[in-house]
Amino acid sequence: MEENFKLISQVELKESLATTWQAPSNIALVKYWGKYGMQLPANPSISFTLNACRTITSVKATKGEPGFNISYDGMPKPDFASKIKAYLERVVDYCPWVRNYYFDIDTHNTFPHSSGIASSASSMAALSACIMDFESELTGTALDYHKMSFLSRLGSGSACRSIQGAAVLWGAHKDTANSSNFYGVDQTQLLHPVFQDFQDTILLVDKGEKVVSSSVGHDLMNDHAFAKARFEQAQKNLTTIKKALQEGDLDTFIKITESEALTLHAMMMTSHPYFILMKPHTLSIIDEIWAFRKETKIPVCFTLDAGANVHMLFPSAYKMELDELMNNKLASYCQNSHYICDEIGTGAKKC
Repeated sequence: MEENFKLISQVELKESLATTWQAPSNIALVKYWGKYGMQLPANPSISFTLNACRTITSVKATKGEPGFNISYDGMPKPDFASKIKAYLERVVDYCPWVRNYYFDIDTHNTFPHSSGIASSASSMAALSACIMDFESELTGTALDYHKMSFLSRLGSGSACRSIQGAAVLWGAHKDTANSSNFYGVDQTQLLHPVFQDFQDTILLVDKGEKVVSSSVGHDLMNDHAFAKARFEQAQKNLTTIKKALQEGDLDTFIKITESEALTLHAMMMTSHPYFILMKPHTLSIIDEIWAFRKETKIPVCFTLDAGANVHMLFPSAYKMELDELMNNKLASYCQNSHYICDEIGTGAKKC
């Protein structure tokens, strides 16, 4: 499969290239946790693509000695250099023309970096979109979104789910014929109308750096006592939630989404070393959501990434009621009362 993404088209090098792309974060419903080889998933996952939480990346490529400069909002960002270096070294096998260019990269997030909102996913997806835009220009061929997703995965596994589609599946899944470990597959066609305008209010309990990086967390699954059972559970949960997404079955969607969030954190709490990434206010928000759902019968639920922040998911028809809950109760649990109102999106776009 990897051989299929090696460039075979002729390249006509240009003196300089420039482009800007934006790519969104995504929130997994069935979680990817554990990997092997070159950023390959130990289990399949499916996510909603977000809209407001995005990374905007501008790249200028100048013909000459290979290398790069990375900045964030115009200011040097040496902390990002090792990740960009590793990424460019990985993509050269598939885009050999990068050896002929020096890249000036400037990036900006519309949301807090490294706080559990998959900033690496959006940033590596945006950078991969720029690289593929250059390749399209150099070869005179159409943009290859599968290769764009493939390259994104080499930078950050979950980035391959941020390229194209409102719902994206990544990983070999026994009940999905075209699923792949190598890139994300658009599942937008699955979505029942009730899911097509889903909202995601992100409650920022802690905007600081994560206690443990996602890479470290994934590695902890290698010798985890519950890894085999977890990977089997993910396969079954993905089959179940796909059916719920097709049929508009909100009760099953809520059951699987919340269970997956808690399982992700259970895996971290039972690894060696072990981590507790939830904060007291994380648990308070979950309790409030459960109580509100029980009282009102409104189909709202939560999910979590590898951090303390809570994603509150609900159909747009209930936006007024959930905005009221946010303002009256939930905002008080957020750092500086900060939360982000987001919704389901469509993927990466050229600016």
